[in-house]
Parts: sequence; structure tokens; C-alpha cells
Amino acid sequence: MAASAPDPMPEASLPKDDDKGTMDVGEEEEEEEEEVKEMVPDMNLAQRCWVAVHQQDPAAAASILDTVKERNMGPWYASLCHQHPSLFPLDAALAAKMKEVNEAEKERISETLKAAEEGEGDMEVLDAQFEMAKMWARVGDKASAYAAYETITEKAKIFTGKKIDAIMAKTRVAFFHLDTPQVKAGLEAAKKMIDLGGDWDRRNRLKVYEALHLITSRDIKGAATLLLECVSTFTCTELCSYNDFILYTVVTNILTLPRTTLKKKIVDGPEVLAVINEIPNISALVNSLYDCRYRDFMMAIVELNGQLENDRYFATHSTYLVRELRILAYTQFLDAYKSVVLGTMATAFGVGEPFLDKELSRFIAAGRLNAKIDKVGGVVETNRPDSKNAQYQACIKQGDLLLNRVQKLGRVVDA
Repeated sequence: MAASAPDPMPEASLPKDDDKGTMDVGEEEEEEEEEVKEMVPDMNLAQRCWVAVHQQDPAAAASILDTVKERNMGPWYASLCHQHPSLFPLDAALAAKMKEVNEAEKERISETLKAAEEGEGDMEVLDAQFEMAKMWARVGDKASAYAAYETITEKAKIFTGKKIDAIMAKTRVAFFHLDTPQVKAGLEAAKKMIDLGGDWDRRNRLKVYEALHLITSRDIKGAATLLLECVSTFTCTELCSYNDFILYTVVTNILTLPRTTLKKKIVDGPEVLAVINEIPNISALVNSLYDCRYRDFMMAIVELNGQLENDRYFATHSTYLVRELRILAYTQFLDAYKSVVLGTMATAFGVGEPFLDKELSRFIAAGRLNAKIDKVGGVVETNRPDSKNAQYQACIKQGDLLLNRVQKLGRVVDA
């Protein structure tokens, strides 16, 4: 039987072309148009530039310059020429041409904004303001983009969602230029606004923004928690690709998750398994550690180090991350033994005995490994601390700190 046609929508429910009333922050979010996420600024371009500069690769720099010319990124071109003159020598004629194009686009959008302010509604004005901000973000003018997005967030009558979008877009500009103080300020402002009325999608995307900031701040555990929460609901494509997101998730969580949770969430996680083979070395890294194939794990770390150094978020912490991965493997290996011959352990890890002796000595002296080395017998003996004794010592230490604070407070009160 043929399906009957749906009843026509009542005329009263249809939107009116001339209905251009203002919209306050307190109105329902479902009336707002769904945001179309754009790659503005282009984070992939920023990553390519990082690799070109790190490797001092003229071919990669030439490819970036082609993109800059195609998009008329005059301000960013001037910045590149100033910061990296050997890779990006200044072409005055090219700079002048791109500046002229940028000024013409600015004038066009300014006229659109002026017309909207004089004869149209608040939504048309807001659209023109967003267009201006996106133009500055796209061409790499950090200061102008910041100012344009601040103009939007300071408007009195604007959807909460749109204000959050402006703050997050400004934060993306800060990520593009690795402006860490501005990233931190943007995240704090976005979290305050989301508490006032942000929807689920914006909350979820903000977790990825915060996680990447935590990576750059070396809060690996905090980043790992946030990234893992977003694995099955990732929508933050404007900030990073899903493959990059899985890379960040695996590297941070392998350092923080207990073995059983690592198996459930990472090793056997369906979202991770869907793309992990597309990311070089990551599958070998996580699976070799879980399967206790330490020789393969050490080889995977060597390959991973290059990836970390070429990632703009991980790069400054690559040495730290590689060291923590080695400590993790040594700890997991030693937990299975009361004592083990140093040569046997060196064979298991595929390294020389002198190298392993030096490594273990350094980590033991730093208090990172609970073991000691018997040089005469050539044996590594584990020395697991008593958990109750450790809790007692921690309690004593915290009690001393509390007493010191009480004494300081007493002196202030007496004064």
C-alpha cells in the first residue's frame, strides 16, 4: 500500500523572511543553526610547517610556500620569513601582492558588515563579523583574528553557542601559532561559557582542545583521561584528524592506564582497532608491551621517537616520553621476578649489558625503579616497597606539613 503524504506544515510554524528579531543569550539553543565546522585556521598546514622547520627541508618549505601563495596568506608569510629566513627568504613583490589581496577582501567584508548594521538583522551582522574573523585566521594574522573574535564575544545579544564558537575559534588560532598563554585563557573562558549553556557536542570537542593543551603542558595523565573519554564520540575534526587523535590517545594512555584497562580500552578497543594499523609503529608499540615482547617494544620506541619529534604537540616532550616508556617496560619486566640475571634481561630487551646496567642504575638512583643491582653476581634484585609502610611514611610527611602550616598561621594570628 502506498504511503500517504505527510500533512503540510501549518503556515504559522513556517519561518518568515522578514523575521529578524534579536536573540538573547537566554533563549533555547535548539533554535540556533547547527555550526558547520571549518578548518580555519588549517592545523594540517601548521603541522607541515613544523616538520619542514624541524627537518630543515627545502622541498617541504617550497610546498608550504605554494599553499601560502594559493591562499594569499600575507601576514603568515611575513611571519615565516621573519622567523625562518633560511627556509622562507622574503620576496617583497609577493608580500606586497598578497597584502593587496588581503586588504581588498577586508574592504569587501567591511562593506557587507556595514550594510548589515544599517539595514539588516543581528544574525546578518554576526555572520559578517564571523566572516571577518575567519578571514584573518585563514591568512595567519594572529592579532587581527584575536581582535575580531573578541568583538563577537563582547556582543550583548548573542547565542551562548555562538559565543562559545567564537572563543573556541580564537583558541584554534592560538593553537595554530602555538600561543600557549592564549590557549589557556581561551580554554578557561570556553569552560565558563559551556557551564552556562553549552551543548553536548561543544563540551565533547572542548575536551580535545583541553587535552592537547595538557600535552603541551606535560600533564600526560590529565590529557590521557580526556582523550579516552572522546574516543567513541570524536567530532573535533577542525583541530586534528582522527588518526592523530588516536596517536595522542594511545601514547598518553599507554603511560597511565593499568594493564587490564589498557587491554580493554586500547588493545581491544574497537575505535582504536579501526585505524591503528594506519598509524606507523603504534600497533607494534602497544601490542608488544602488552604481550611482553620487550625487544620489539624497544624497537618500536626508537621508531616512535621520530614521530614524536615531528609532532608539534609532542615534540618538546619527546625525550621525556621515550624515557617514561622505557621505565614502564623495565618496571613491567621486573615485577614478574624477585631477581633476574642482568644478561638475561639485556637479551630480552635486545640491548647490550653495559647499556642496560647504566640505564637501570640511573633509574634506580632517581627512585623510578624499585630494584638494586648486584654487580658481583650480575643480578638485578627487585625491592618492592611495603604498601602499608609507604602509606605510613606519607601520613607522617603530610602531618609534618600540616603542623608547619598551623604554626605559621598561629604566628600570624598572634601578630
